[in-house]
Amino acid sequence: MALRIVVLGPPASGKGTQGRRLAESLGLGYLSTGALLREEVEKQSELGLLAEPILARGHYLPDELMCRILADWLEKQANGWLLDGFPRSVPQAAFLDRWLTDHRMTLNAAVSLEVPFDVLLGRIGGRVECPDCRWSGQAEQTRKDDGCPVCGHSVSARPDDSVENFTERHAEFERLTRPVIDYYQERGLLFRCNATKPQDDVAANLLQHFSPCQGDSSILDS
Repeated sequence: MALRIVVLGPPASGKGTQGRRLAESLGLGYLSTGALLREEVEKQSELGLLAEPILARGHYLPDELMCRILADWLEKQANGWLLDGFPRSVPQAAFLDRWLTDHRMTLNAAVSLEVPFDVLLGRIGGRVECPDCRWSGQAEQTRKDDGCPVCGHSVSARPDDSVENFTERHAEFERLTRPVIDYYQERGLLFRCNATKPQDDVAANLLQHFSPCQGDSSILDS
């Protein structure tokens, strides 16, 4: 069975790290909307120029633009997939529902990575990202030469990881994305995961939850 999963959580909750690991373990296509947008900003593409001032303020891109980006990516996926950073609002979740219905598909689960605010704030100072493969994690996870643990490229702090920007992004999450978590909870699709544990433990917990479902078409337990 080709699984279709969305991963939700506040900034610095580990969506990129855990989403990528889970997608690789389950053989799913993986999309990080945040990494995609940061790459476009670096390239100064048309999308990047549009997104840069919005991201700099710690805000989300308009729903219409994000839905267009997502639809373009989904149309290219032949099998299952995992979305990191989408949907970030209830209108985006409704759009994804419509897209899935139009393509005779369903969403298998939404993962909510649960981390308290003070822990998130502590993670911001040490977070780094690879500009080449878009791996994201803590500085202590890099190689001895400070290279990316995936591709070896030099990593650097993310430009949006100031305390002020993080606080703005967290407020946006609470205002716009927290209702999405409730949206999936009401539909029986939500799996809440304690993401304060060591990364390997979180990854193992997620994989254990989803591995039995690869051969089961039933709705996952919340």
